[in-house]
Amino acid sequence: MLNKLRPQVKTILDPIAKKINVNPNILTITGLLVSLLAAYMFARGDALLGGIFIALGGFVDMVDGAVARSHHSTTKFGGVLDSTSDRFADAFLIIGIIYGGFVNWMYGILALHASLTVSYVRARAESEGIKCSVGIAERAERLVILMAGAFLNYFLSFQVFGLNFLGLAVVIIMILGYLTVVQRVYHSWKELKNN
Repeated sequence: MLNKLRPQVKTILDPIAKKINVNPNILTITGLLVSLLAAYMFARGDALLGGIFIALGGFVDMVDGAVARSHHSTTKFGGVLDSTSDRFADAFLIIGIIYGGFVNWMYGILALHASLTVSYVRARAESEGIKCSVGIAERAERLVILMAGAFLNYFLSFQVFGLNFLGLAVVIIMILGYLTVVQRVYHSWKELKNN
């Protein structure tokens, strides 16, 4: 869904990326380290700093691709490193949220499973030659939901359906993640049924 904003984001990021003369793989690792800081903050029970570091890590994650494109330094290895770093970041964020006591471990594990499966289905479909960036909860949406949940959790103390806001964000990620898996499997089936 947020992919529709990509052209607008590109017009903002491209001028910034041209001024950054750093290997994009270093930016990828930096984004992962910032996400690990976010996970650590959640594990300590600090929703505000966790949310801030998610935002910062997401920004660095967007910049690494823009830098690679603007300096004509995109590589296949860079793509593999970026995808792998994203999976580690996603996992550590949810693990930190679970450890910090913001959500029941079962919801957290299911949200983690859903997030990883969304990415797996896309990778598997693309290995069959299908463009599979469909679905309502890609990585950008999941990060925005977690970030919003973290900030709401910090500023509002009441619960919804017996969950704090960060816990509710994890449950939403779980539900939307599984819906996205179904969307991607269905899309792949439609694309491959005549082959």
